[in-house]
Amino acid sequence: MHPETHLALHHTRATDLRAEAAAHRLAAQARRPYAIRTRLGWTLVEVGLRLASPRPAFAH
Repeated sequence: MHPETHLALHHTRATDLRAEAAAHRLAAQARRPYAIRTRLGWTLVEVGLRLASPRPAFAH
């Protein structure tokens, strides 16, 4: 393959990959509100586990 043709194909593929990465980045930013839901959910699980576990007996 001619070097200039190879370079042109490389530039075209690189442009396509950059566009795909930008689209993926925008989609990830649109899903950000779920991160708060996930954090809140795991906090509730932690609180529930603390409430459900028995307290250690203290010696007086």
